[in-house]
Amino acid sequence: MASTERHEQDMRQKAARALKGGVRDPIEMLRLQCLARGAAGIKGLGRAFRIMDDDGNKKLDLNEFRKGISDYGLVLEEEEIRDTFSIIDVDNSSTISFDEFLKHLRPPMNKSRRGLVLKAFNKLDKTGDGVITVDDLKGVYDVTKHPKYVSGEWTDEQVFLKFLESYDTPNQADGLVTKEEFLNYYSGVSASIDNDAYFDLMMRTSWKL
Repeated sequence: MASTERHEQDMRQKAARALKGGVRDPIEMLRLQCLARGAAGIKGLGRAFRIMDDDGNKKLDLNEFRKGISDYGLVLEEEEIRDTFSIIDVDNSSTISFDEFLKHLRPPMNKSRRGLVLKAFNKLDKTGDGVITVDDLKGVYDVTKHPKYVSGEWTDEQVFLKFLESYDTPNQADGLVTKEEFLNYYSGVSASIDNDAYFDLMMRTSWKL
């Protein structure tokens, strides 16, 4: 289930209001700037960092971190960039794992919400290999009501791939959705919903949990 247009709008407006209200914590400031772009904002920042990870070690030094924030169009003062980097660089190695960074950046979900998201992921991940694929979706996601399938414009596989694209890393969709990508997506959706009961109902209804 993709987040609704209303959730996207609520998320952007909520983040924009919080930014105008003045935020001192640099990670919270970065988080809000990403959420102001919608549910895909945090995923997009992750993609910006992956592009710079030339050696594939999934780590960034301060200069790469600074460039990634700048290239993605986020605004932080030099001191805020250094403070953010120091918070994440807990072992003082002068490098940070961008997976750890995204975990810091992801809006916090309480135990109940996180449990529902993981339950939905596990239901979709039929093979239990930690990745959702087109094959996993067959028999779980009903394509017959999708308007482009009904019209004959798309095949069932095209519907599945479009569905996965909602959760995949923007502009780098590979038809596979990892647990981290699924959590990143729903952390953004969660940030737009204040009421736990509504989030619970939305997840259970969407995924028949």
